[in-house]
Amino acid sequence: MHDQDESSATIKPESVKAARPRRVLMIVLILAVVAGIAAVDGISDRAKSRQELVSWTNEQAIPTVGLTTAVRGSSQEELVLPGSIAAYNRGTIYARASGYVTAWFVDIGAKVKKGQVLATIDAPDLDQQLAQARADLAVAKANLELANVTLLRWQRLATQNIVSQQDKDEKSGDQLAKQSAVEASKANVARLEALTAFKNLTAPFDGVVTARSLDIGDLVNAGGNTGRALFQVSDLHKVRIYVNVPQAFLNGMKEGVTATLRMPGKDQTYEAVLTTTSNSLTENNRSALIQLQADNPDDALWPGAYAEVHFHIPADANVLRIPATALIFGPDGLRVATVGPDDKVVSKPVRLGRNLGKEVEIVSGLSIDDRIIDSPQESLAAGEKVRIAGAKGDSKVSGAPAKTKEADRAQGL
Repeated sequence: MHDQDESSATIKPESVKAARPRRVLMIVLILAVVAGIAAVDGISDRAKSRQELVSWTNEQAIPTVGLTTAVRGSSQEELVLPGSIAAYNRGTIYARASGYVTAWFVDIGAKVKKGQVLATIDAPDLDQQLAQARADLAVAKANLELANVTLLRWQRLATQNIVSQQDKDEKSGDQLAKQSAVEASKANVARLEALTAFKNLTAPFDGVVTARSLDIGDLVNAGGNTGRALFQVSDLHKVRIYVNVPQAFLNGMKEGVTATLRMPGKDQTYEAVLTTTSNSLTENNRSALIQLQADNPDDALWPGAYAEVHFHIPADANVLRIPATALIFGPDGLRVATVGPDDKVVSKPVRLGRNLGKEVEIVSGLSIDDRIIDSPQESLAAGEKVRIAGAKGDSKVSGAPAKTKEADRAQGL
């Protein structure tokens, strides 16, 4: 029994040698299958990686653009410009009689009536000239009376042929000369009397004294408007407002257009009406001077003050407005780049209206539904495919596709 177990437990060397080649073959087959599978996966990953890289590169070649839209203007628009307030009437009073100031009766801020005496001037030289002129007039009148009597006598003598016709004509001429001398003396007296009246400085109209530059004892000279102004009187029942309006807005500046005045430091507003324009432009800034008028019953609007003038201008609500950055200036004229339904660039010629600074008006060439490219690149061409910034699926900020190890090895990395 024991001998039988020993013989069965013993392994023969021939059987072991036969089993080894089969095991090695099995291992080789397994390794070959694994290597085949790895090669197929590597080739597949490399092809996929290359395909993704090409697709990503092509995608990045499409330019990304930002869009804006046109908006309609309102039926009435507001234009704010600086304005300068002036008195409705302003009288600057100068001396017409030379002399010394003897008294003044009103100061700045005083309300005066037309013809009211503001100050008096003592002009003794002028008084003496007037007295002399009146004396000269009296002499001229006496000479005229004598010439009249003499002419009458010579006319009687001429009818009796006692004197010649020549002598009578000489007396007639002398009488006419004396008559002219009287008229000249009267005119001189009237001139000096008028100058003497200017010793009293009077208000030219109802208003407010806005300036006084004299005092008692001051010497003033009759220098017309080249000397020192003694008083300034302003009529403030109404005021005039002067505004320089740019050329682009002049079409809306018609007589009767209303505006609102706002004064710095005041909450109250005042209504003004456009009355006239200068009908000319200044070459340095291409603007025109316009005039408005406003009632000033409480004298709250002062001459020389600054005001914000808010114009209420009728406007065409059908005119479109777009950002000025959307305009393209080129050899073909003014254009705007839009994006069509197929996300391709469409270049449209437009006609420009007013330049409003950040915005411009488009008279024709665009519709309210156009998708307008804002700040277009110079390289954009009509028909070119574009990507809309912020649109769904936009991969503008995405990176390149990740590379697998197999792709790296396929590319020799």
